[in-house]
Amino acid sequence: MKKLLMTLIILGLGSSALAQTYNTFEPSKTQFMLRGYGHTGFEYLDTGGEQESTFLGATFAPIFLYKHSDKLMFEAELEFELEGNELKTGLEYADVMYVLNKHMTVRAGKFLLPFGTFMERLHPAWINRLPSRPLGFGHDGIAPASDIGVELRGAFDLGGPKMNYAVYVTNGPRIKDGSEEPEEAGMLDFGYYEDVNLAKALGGRIGLLPLSDSSMEWGISAYTTNSTGAEDSDYKEVGAFLWALDLSYVKSITPLQGVVDIKAQYNSSNVDTATYYEIEDGISEPYSFDNQSSSFYTQLSYRPIMSGSDFIKQLEFVGRYSDFNAPEGAEWEEKSTQYAFGLNYWLSWRSVVKLSYQTTKMEGGHDSDGTTRTNGLFVHWAIGF
Repeated sequence: MKKLLMTLIILGLGSSALAQTYNTFEPSKTQFMLRGYGHTGFEYLDTGGEQESTFLGATFAPIFLYKHSDKLMFEAELEFELEGNELKTGLEYADVMYVLNKHMTVRAGKFLLPFGTFMERLHPAWINRLPSRPLGFGHDGIAPASDIGVELRGAFDLGGPKMNYAVYVTNGPRIKDGSEEPEEAGMLDFGYYEDVNLAKALGGRIGLLPLSDSSMEWGISAYTTNSTGAEDSDYKEVGAFLWALDLSYVKSITPLQGVVDIKAQYNSSNVDTATYYEIEDGISEPYSFDNQSSSFYTQLSYRPIMSGSDFIKQLEFVGRYSDFNAPEGAEWEEKSTQYAFGLNYWLSWRSVVKLSYQTTKMEGGHDSDGTTRTNGLFVHWAIGF
C-alpha cells in the first residue's frame, strides 16, 4: 500500500511538472510562403538585314520566404530558364535576415545589391515595364547585381521626409585578365561564390524621400574594392570604384487622369589601369587603356487609371532611353544608344502583356568592329504570383 501511494504521488508530481513545462511553450510564429514570377513571349530581331524570330521558352523564378519569428527570416530565389536548347538554372539570392530594431535589419548570404534601384527592385519581368533591360545591366554590364556577404539596412522618418540606407561588405568582383576570353580583358565579373583574394568590397546606398507623400526618391550608391585579381596574380593590386545616382517619381496626377512613373539611373565604373595581352601572329603584345565605363537610362510610363473605360484604364504607355559607353582602347570598346517604346495591358495588378519596339545603335563592341543597328519587336507575357 505504501509503495502504491508513493507511486501515485510521484506520478502526480511528474504530471504537474510536465503540464507546467508545456504551458510555458509559446505558440509557433513560423510561416512559409511561396512567391515568384514567370514569363514567356515572342521576339523578332533585324540586325543589318539579318532577321531572327523565335518564341521564347518560359522562365520560372520561384521565391521562397520563411518567417521563423517576428525578427528572424529567410528568403531565396531560384531561376529556371530555357536558353537555346538547354535549361539554365541559377540562384539569384539566398539570405537570412534578422531585425535588430525598427531602424536596423542585418542580412547575410547572397543578396541583391542596392547599387541604384534597377537590379534590386525593378528587374523582375512582371515589374520591369519593358521586356528588356536598359543598356549597362545584365551580361557584359557594369552595374553589379548580387554578391555574397553581410549587410545592414534600415530607414528613418525625418519628420516628413524619409531616409533609407544600406551598408554592406561582400566578396567583391573579379577582373577578367583575358586568358579565357581575350576580347573581354579588363571587364569586371560579379557574383562569384568564392573570393580569390583577401580583400573585400565595401558598398552602400542612401535614399532620400523629400516629399511627405513619398512620391519621389533620390539615391546615391557606391561600391569599391582595392583588389579584383587573384591573390597570386599580376592583377591583385587592380582596384575598382563604382558609383550610381538614381531617381524614382510615382504620382497620380488628376489633370492627366492617371499615374506618371519616372525612373532613371546613372552608373559609373572606374577600374585601375593594368596591362593586358593580345595575340597577333603568334606574338603576345601588351596593351593598356583607361578603364572607365558609364551607362544611363531614363524611363517614363503613364497609366490612365482614372479613365471611365475599363479597357483604357488597364493600358500603360512606356518610353525608355538608355546608353552605354565602354573604354576606348579595350577589345570591348563600345558606344551604344537604345530607344524603346511599349504598350502594356494589365490583366491584373501582377500580370501584364507587353508589346514593345526597340532600336539599338552600337558602335564597336567585342562582337563587331563597325556600327550595327538592331531593331526588335517583342511580345511578352509576365506574371507575378
